[in-house]
Amino acid sequence: MKNNLNHNNSQNLPKHIAIIMDGNGRWAKKKFLPRTAGHKAGANALKNLVTECDKIGLKHLTVYAFSTENWKRPEEEVNDLMNLLREYLQNFVNEADRNNIKVNVIGDISKLDIDLQNKILELTELTKNKTGLNLIIALNYGARDEIIRAVKKISNEVLEGKIKANDISEDTFEKFLDTYNIPDPELLIRTSGEQRLSNFLNWQIAYTEFYFTDKLWPDFNIDDLLEAVEIFKTRNRRFGEI
Repeated sequence: MKNNLNHNNSQNLPKHIAIIMDGNGRWAKKKFLPRTAGHKAGANALKNLVTECDKIGLKHLTVYAFSTENWKRPEEEVNDLMNLLREYLQNFVNEADRNNIKVNVIGDISKLDIDLQNKILELTELTKNKTGLNLIIALNYGARDEIIRAVKKISNEVLEGKIKANDISEDTFEKFLDTYNIPDPELLIRTSGEQRLSNFLNWQIAYTEFYFTDKLWPDFNIDDLLEAVEIFKTRNRRFGEI
């Protein structure tokens, strides 16, 4: 399938696409390379996809970069991932003036090294007024962790008398989530053939359409995304109605 979308017909796209970027390690193994090489290839795939998504007029793209469970990986691999993240964020900072991409980060960044926290804050501040693609990077993110953090914040508001327990609604709850003011994803893509959510955006994807592909993440490109969009457009989204 050829990429035939552009800024002029971006209405053909979902407003928000979320991606579980899976398969870096298997990609490296197939090529007899270290896992680090797979993660680097995956970072390059993301960089290219972000550029293309901005070109075609996608509004929001959320990517699962590092989960709360990823800390269980070998220490060397975690360190490699953190260093790759540093490089990725710095490249975004360096290129902030040359593109129109806004960057947000969701997840509990307080668990990251202080230099990474500062880099995230610098990047979000530099790009807060950009009007192109809104890239949402999930770092040290887990849906259950997000929900628990939201419940704690609401509980404090109730204890302080700012909110009445009986007045808590879905709209109230969403204000305490990391994704507040970001529309829920209409399409969720997962690469590498796995067909599970892995603790990703559990609240937000209540009515999201799923698309699974066997393609490993480093090989995933804009044409693959547009193929997923074409499948999405054939779905009948009833939201509980007949």
